[in-house]
Amino acid sequence: MKDLFDLPFESPEPEPELEPTPAPPPPKAQPARRVWTVTDLTAAIRDLLETRFGEVWVEGELSNCRPWTTGHLYFTVKDSGAQIKAVMWRSAMRALRFKPEDGLHVIARGRVSVYDPKGEYQLVCEHLEPKGAGALQVAFEQLKKRLAAEGLFEQARKRPLPALPRKIGIVTSLDGAAIRDIIKVISRRHPNVHLVIRPARVQGEGAAGEIARALAAIVKVPGVDVVIVGRGGGSIEDLWAFNEEAVARAVANSPVPVISAVGHETDFTIADFVADLRAPTPSAAAEMVVAGKDEFCARIDRLAHRATSAVGRRMERLRARTHRLGGRPGLAGFPGRLALRGRHVAELTNEMGRAGRAMVARRERRYHELRLTLETFDLRRRVGTIRARLTRVDGALRAAIVRAHNRAEGRFHGQAARLDSLSPLGVLARGYAVCWDADGTRIIRDASSVNEGDDVRVTLHRGALECTVKKSNT
Repeated sequence: MKDLFDLPFESPEPEPELEPTPAPPPPKAQPARRVWTVTDLTAAIRDLLETRFGEVWVEGELSNCRPWTTGHLYFTVKDSGAQIKAVMWRSAMRALRFKPEDGLHVIARGRVSVYDPKGEYQLVCEHLEPKGAGALQVAFEQLKKRLAAEGLFEQARKRPLPALPRKIGIVTSLDGAAIRDIIKVISRRHPNVHLVIRPARVQGEGAAGEIARALAAIVKVPGVDVVIVGRGGGSIEDLWAFNEEAVARAVANSPVPVISAVGHETDFTIADFVADLRAPTPSAAAEMVVAGKDEFCARIDRLAHRATSAVGRRMERLRARTHRLGGRPGLAGFPGRLALRGRHVAELTNEMGRAGRAMVARRERRYHELRLTLETFDLRRRVGTIRARLTRVDGALRAAIVRAHNRAEGRFHGQAARLDSLSPLGVLARGYAVCWDADGTRIIRDASSVNEGDDVRVTLHRGALECTVKKSNT
């Protein structure tokens, strides 16, 4: 405490200490410079775009549509302010129900990507649909317009149905009610007609191809006069197979008339416009195809009635005229004379019949006699007889040949045995030998004919010996 009160009240303030001068900051390290290749930078941008956007929906107008031979489609989607290039691969194009065209307003689903070789970003479309009208309706109108321009809907190329079809072809599914309705109607109205059924799928993927192949096959069946192709009702998706170009071409190329019976009365398909006749339902198609038979039969009935009536009236007029003529005086007794003439005619007819039968009997007997005579000269019988004789002669000849062969073989063996007994080889086989001079040209029979040191050759039963005379014993 003392130290505190000993300090003066006004003590000078201590001088502030001088702050040390701050050292200059160390220089900042320069970041390492990264150099990108164009490929790496483009790949990084592509990864960023694909990660950032993923799947997008884009609305705009199509332009510069260019289908390639590979099946891919290249086009541009644009609006009033911008545009983006787009591509649709062949696998996605197969699912389209319509043909993309310039000026068509569409909604596209896809992902944003980068085309590396050109460094351009583009939209890879996976789905395309027209805005407003459905895709199927657009495809329907496009195909209808194109086929109409080719003249496939012209009334001039339509052919009338045959009046009395004998063989009717049917192309439809065996599982639907359409085939049962058609068979029921035709069996009731025209039971003796021949039906040829070529089953085919009428909805789903690949149904159009099956229908086209079925049409091409059924018109090749001999005698087919008309073909009914169709199915029962359904949605536009169910009936779409009959809106495919393949079916339209098959109907147009058919050499016989084709009736299209697809769906209900309010349903219209491309096949209806191309076919020679459209039926509102399959049952109506069956009634149309046999309607000609009913009209034909009705016409025959009317003509038969008119002919019967005309003949009846003429018979009445002739009968009345005969009655009037029979009452005249000059014709009195005419029925009796006519009866006598009739009897005479009957007698002559009977006599002629007996004479004809007798002549036929004589001709028949003569025919049998000539036939028996001719059979004796029948070449088939003579050939059989000659063949039998040849068989007997052949057997005898074979037996004679065998006997002659056996006799010759016996003589041959006897002569061979005799020859063996006389052969010098047989003597050699018993242990004897033949001695020749050195040249082998002279047989040595006397030991005095050789000298010591001469070369001789000794032939044995098997082989020969080359010898030198050492000593001669005479």
